[in-house]
Amino acid sequence: MKARVHVMLKNGVLDPQGEAVRHALGAMGFDGVNGVRQGKVIDLDLAEGTTEADVTAMCEKLLANTVIESYTVELG
Repeated sequence: MKARVHVMLKNGVLDPQGEAVRHALGAMGFDGVNGVRQGKVIDLDLAEGTTEADVTAMCEKLLANTVIESYTVELG
């Protein structure tokens, strides 16, 4: 089984990497970008029998800092 985890900073948390990307895009002539939020995608190749609850536990304990980040899980 495969799982994809999307991790993003929560709204209201300063995103310096996203701001650096927005600034760089403006400097390259892409003036239509008003904001950028940068996150990460984690692809997991899981053993049979691994549940969504297991993946959620992985996110809560290691993959996401739930104080400042939110995450979504896609199972496939």
